[in-house]
Order: sequence, then C-alpha cells, then structure tokens
Amino acid sequence: MTGYMELACLGVLTLMVSVSAARSEPVEIGSRLELLVDEHLIERMTGDARLRLHHPVPREVVQLRDRPWEGNSSGYTTVFQDGDIYRMYYRGSHIIYREGSIETPHRELVCYAESEDGIAWTRPELGLVEFEGSSANNIIHDGLGSHNFTPFKDTNPDCTPEAAYKALAWGRGEGTEKGLYAFRSADAIHWSLMSDDPVITTGAFDSQNLAFWDSERGEYREYHRAGRKGRDIMTGTSDDFLHWSEPRFLDYSPGRVSELYTNQVMPYYRAPHILLGFPTRYVDYAWAESTRRLPQQEYRHMVASSSRRSGTAITDGMFMTSRDRVSFRVWPESFIRPGIQRPRSWFYGDNYQAWGLVETRPTLQGAPNELSIYVSEGGRQPDGVSIRRYTLRIDGFVSVEVPLSGGELLTRPVVFEGEELIINVSTSAAGSVRVELQDELGMAIPAFALDDCPRIFGDEIERPVQWGEEANLAELAGTPVRLRFELADADLYSFRFR
Repeated sequence: MTGYMELACLGVLTLMVSVSAARSEPVEIGSRLELLVDEHLIERMTGDARLRLHHPVPREVVQLRDRPWEGNSSGYTTVFQDGDIYRMYYRGSHIIYREGSIETPHRELVCYAESEDGIAWTRPELGLVEFEGSSANNIIHDGLGSHNFTPFKDTNPDCTPEAAYKALAWGRGEGTEKGLYAFRSADAIHWSLMSDDPVITTGAFDSQNLAFWDSERGEYREYHRAGRKGRDIMTGTSDDFLHWSEPRFLDYSPGRVSELYTNQVMPYYRAPHILLGFPTRYVDYAWAESTRRLPQQEYRHMVASSSRRSGTAITDGMFMTSRDRVSFRVWPESFIRPGIQRPRSWFYGDNYQAWGLVETRPTLQGAPNELSIYVSEGGRQPDGVSIRRYTLRIDGFVSVEVPLSGGELLTRPVVFEGEELIINVSTSAAGSVRVELQDELGMAIPAFALDDCPRIFGDEIERPVQWGEEANLAELAGTPVRLRFELADADLYSFRFR
C-alpha cells in the first residue's frame, strides 16, 4: 500500500511539473495586440489585482422598427463597416398578442439599413421586394432563409467578385431537408443561392447562425444553434463555404452557466487571433415576486395568456472569448444588463446584441474613437423593437483592475518583435503603472527594471512605455521575456510591441 501511495504521489508530482513546464513555455506574440480578456498570458496576479469585466454605456436609440414590414419581433441584427458605409441587416417580423392567442400579420422578411457614421441610419427604398402592393421599402430578401439571414463581407484573398459577400440562413427548400443554406452577393444587396441544397444539416438552427473568413486559420468558420441540455452552440469549418466539417459542440470554462440563445462570435478586428462572443442569456423565473414588479404588468399578463414565457422570461447579453475557436472562457456575469426598470424594459427578446462591432466617432470631443455595439430593446411591444447603440472604449472589454492599494501582474514568458511597448491604460489622478522586463528566471533585465520606468499616469489607448536612456528594447526582440506590471488605481486593457 505504501508503495502504491508513493507511486501515486510521484505521478501527481510529475503531472504538476509537466503543467508548470507547459505554462513556462514562451508564447510567440510577435507584434500582435494582446487583450487581457483571459488568463492565457497571465502567470500570476498579486496584491489586489483582478480581471474585471466592463460594461458598455447606453447611448441613443438609432432605429425604431415601426414600419409595417418590420415589427416587434424584428431581430437577428448584423452590422459591419464596409469602406465608407456601415451596413445593417435584420429580420422584419411582427407578433400581435391577444388574450389567449397570437397572430403574425405578415411573413418574415430580410431588411437593410445603412449609415455614414454608424450613428444615423437610413432605410433606402430599394424596389426589390413587393410588400402590400408596393416595393418602396428596404426589403432585400423574401423567402428561403428570411428567418435569420446573416451576411458578412468575405475577406478571403481568393474570393471571387460575384461572391464578395456571403451569408448563411436557415430554411427548407423544395424536396430538401432543413438546414443552413449558403448565399452570395456581389454588391451586398442582391443575393442568390450558392447551392440548391443546405450546406449544414446537423443542428437546430432557430437562432442567428453565422460564418466568417478566419484569416488566422485560412478557412471559413461557422457557429450555429444546436441542442445539448437546452440551447447550445456548435461550430465547423470549410475551405469553400459549401462543404463543411462535421460540427462539434463548444467547450466552456468554467461552464456554460446558462442556455445560450445567440452566439455572435467574431474575430476581434484589432487582434484576429482572439475570438469574442456576445451570446444572449435566457432566464425564466415564472411568476416570482420580482417578476410581478417588472414593468407593464397588465400587458405582460396578457402576453403570458398565450405564451407564458413571453410574459415572464428575461434575456440579457453575455461575453465570452476563445483562442482555439472551440474552447470558450465564459463570463458568468452579464455584459449587457437590462438596466433600470422603465416602460418597454425587462422583456423576453430584449438585450440581444447585434453580430458586429464597429468604430464610431467619440462621444467626448477630442477623445479617441469608440466601439459601438447595437442592442435590442422593447421586444414584443405593440410599437416595435428599438435598437439602441452602446459604446465601449477600444479594447475595453476586460481589464486587469487594481485599486489604489496596489497590485501586480506578471506574464508568462513571451517572445516579441518590435522596438517599442504600447499599453492601453487608464489611471486616476493618483494612480499609476510601471513596467519591468524580466528574463525567464524572473530576474529584472538591466535597464528595464521597475525603477528604470517612470510612473505612467493618464488615460490613453496607445501609451508608449519608456525606460532609461540605456534601454534598447529592440535588442531583446526574439528572446523570451516576462512583463511585470505594477499598478495602483489603474486598469490595463491590452498591450503590444511594435
């Protein structure tokens, strides 16, 4: 027995050493931007340092979907910038609740809007699809796939002009099984099928299913709805957008934490090796005491008479990240909360985040550009869905946050390219950051010690880090180093060498 215990202890020790060695292997980061949205590059944090999820700031309503072909169940919004134009796609659909019944006054349609700045949006009269006797509308598609048509601009360098834009959408064609169909367009407005048959058939698909060109992997990547103990997400890959790998379910750390309605996964445009996801969380407490305190009780009960969950369920926005495209770090806390209770709030269908992040002009004059995120509210209300713009600082999803009492972040060994270190940082007037470069053994490198770095204070998206006159960062490029950040009343969002 003693021998067995000794062998077991030796096995555990060997495993611990192996894990420690793996964590100590240098990470090749080159000159790419590294977001501190996960623990991937973090060796340890000490003092009062912690990772903190930040929340976007609600701004103006940019669109009320009150046209006859739009409606209160309009959703599955896609937004992306295409040169000087911001493009928006969404489903037009409407539900009328009556005591004990539900009516859908018109079929589902695909609608289009555009903007010059991502803030003021227009609905162009395209003349493509007739609705109630007129084609003076912004409808671009009517038919197969109208429930959740989700386009993107294809950045594959081998993409042909007639397929410069692509989309996945769920439906069932004549004589074919239900699944995701592939569409293409040369101009982002006029669309056609790429195949008469669905290209993905394993899954549930009753959500916003999406795909994009993954420039880091040189392949198309898709994410779609499937069922696994409730609503979940699968992913697959393709070389040509028509023939897809067998999809697999995502892995989650620390766990899925809830059913996930949408996924909204995308490469972060400033760091495409990192995927960001903005899924929707679904919660239903039925008629709990707090449910009975939510806004518009009379209307809520009327809605529930025909669909109980439509009156009692609530939805909000979440945040998750991945580096390998399959394993996601899910934040259990909400990224987009329903907010202060007010009319049209805290309903099922609210707080669905659009697929897409775009840069827009700053709210404060003279400040850097911001990220804009588009979020639904007023779902299933008689007067239609509203789309509200939220803003966030660039890279501002998660930070290493440290109070004035102080704390430190030490990275794993990294191998970089470049001659300057840039950080995205925010401090108070009393706060500060200093940076030390260490060798693999944890010893300060001469000329790059903490005392060689003047205290950094301020709030900048790209703040150069300086040391003494003898410091030549380019001489360390290609060799493993650790970064030691000393922070007080500060947030560190990202860093890069350039």
